[in-house]
Amino acid sequence: MSYFGLKVGSRKLWKMVRILQLTEPRWGQIPLLLNSRFMSQATDPPLTELRYNVKRLPFADVTEEDVRHFQNIIPGRVITDESDLRPHNVDWLRTVKGHSKVLLKPRTTQEVVKILKYCNERCLAVTPQGGNTGLVGGSVPVFDEIIVSTALMDRVIKFDEISGALVCQAGCILESLNEYLEERGYIMPLDLGAKGSCHIGGNLATNAGGLRLLRYGPLRGTVLGLEAVLPDGSVMNCLNSLRKDNTGYDLKQLFIGSEGTLGIITALSIMCPRKPRAVNVAFLGCEYFSQVLQIFTMCRDQLGEILSACEFMDAESMRMVQMHLNLINPLPDNAFYVLVETSGSYGKHDEAKLNRFLENAVDSGLVTSGTVGTDQTKIMGIWALRERITEALALDGYVYKYDLSMPVEKLYALVEETRVLLGAYAKSVVGYGHLGDGNLHLNITAKSHSNSLQSLLEPFVYDWTAKHNGSISAEHGLGFKKRDHIYYSKSMGAVHLMQQIKRMLDPKGIMNPYKTIPPMD
Repeated sequence: MSYFGLKVGSRKLWKMVRILQLTEPRWGQIPLLLNSRFMSQATDPPLTELRYNVKRLPFADVTEEDVRHFQNIIPGRVITDESDLRPHNVDWLRTVKGHSKVLLKPRTTQEVVKILKYCNERCLAVTPQGGNTGLVGGSVPVFDEIIVSTALMDRVIKFDEISGALVCQAGCILESLNEYLEERGYIMPLDLGAKGSCHIGGNLATNAGGLRLLRYGPLRGTVLGLEAVLPDGSVMNCLNSLRKDNTGYDLKQLFIGSEGTLGIITALSIMCPRKPRAVNVAFLGCEYFSQVLQIFTMCRDQLGEILSACEFMDAESMRMVQMHLNLINPLPDNAFYVLVETSGSYGKHDEAKLNRFLENAVDSGLVTSGTVGTDQTKIMGIWALRERITEALALDGYVYKYDLSMPVEKLYALVEETRVLLGAYAKSVVGYGHLGDGNLHLNITAKSHSNSLQSLLEPFVYDWTAKHNGSISAEHGLGFKKRDHIYYSKSMGAVHLMQQIKRMLDPKGIMNPYKTIPPMD
């Protein structure tokens, strides 16, 4: 048994002092999350069109006249230098690569209007790009599509300190928004490992889930309004900040999760919760996944309204962050780890509830070891173990990533069956994710991309997920890599309706082609 501890001022709330004492893990210097797009292998991947044998659609080629026209619209913000374009043509995992010759950086909605109107008239394909932190190849060109970056659209338009409604441009970085709000006593309802790089517009376009979904719900419920430029250059302005607006269709929902295929989100309004005054994190070790599930049930029952996150990771996940990032595991080796976060407005109340929960978890025999973080350094150190798994995996080799949702009791069974299926074909098979919303991140690493390994994984993973009534994309979207697998999670009729919506709004198909929605026959 390892020991827990929770500093509570002048008194201890532990009723089991005989076996528990304060522990002080030596975190050392906690590394910052890596914001670079290029963390993975040293060389670029092959061109996507060659690796995946994709045929280019009949879009126009970019000419020098086109470049001059864009220069007139956004002087000095048209990028054509190959070395400057390189990081925008490759995803940060280095699994897909396009060869765009033009990158555009508008600052305003009206500049986006002029760009898309011209591209539509010329039948020039466009790839919208935010922070380029996506994991399914949705934010980089497949061929030579023009990249429209929202990087300079990073202005906070207004913030209502009474209602908590934030209105901002789509290019604002998630972490910067959170810092802006914290100064005013609020936080973003969304938290991601890529928060230092990802853009809020891209978060909406992919309907990102993240680490706070258990507490604050999905983006579809917190986004109050948005503004988007359609492929023909017209503006859909639904940028209100009302909690209740029951007038006609809720058009903003079309663009949340559309992955840039219907237009470019340029601004949004989002409801932000108050910043918690007290945050505690417990990191627990378990021997069996059945114990992980029991801990989750106990969390919901005993922590209730202060429970803000409940994450799990397996021993392979821990090995990755220790081996590649030199992070410190504060616990003895375990088969599974559970991260529990509480956040509330009254510290003593939260600490008392957390203590009772931990006492019951130990008494029930579900936990073999654990530690608690109440100060910012320890909290960051514990969260780094979970948030930086993706980064560690990228350093282990080529990564086959699967972002799946399914009944929570089935989460780890797929990981175990995948290990048996692949055997020595894979370097590692890793499972971690969000217990609160039944989201598994299944990752397989190999020395390099292999068609034979991919054929073992697909359709196996998708068949297994569909058989257990799950979704093949919980929060990452479909992008380029999963587009043609949509039928595992959506009916033919549903996909056909999506195709009709796409054709109505983008009849020339210029917006992020080859992504998300299969073409109509």
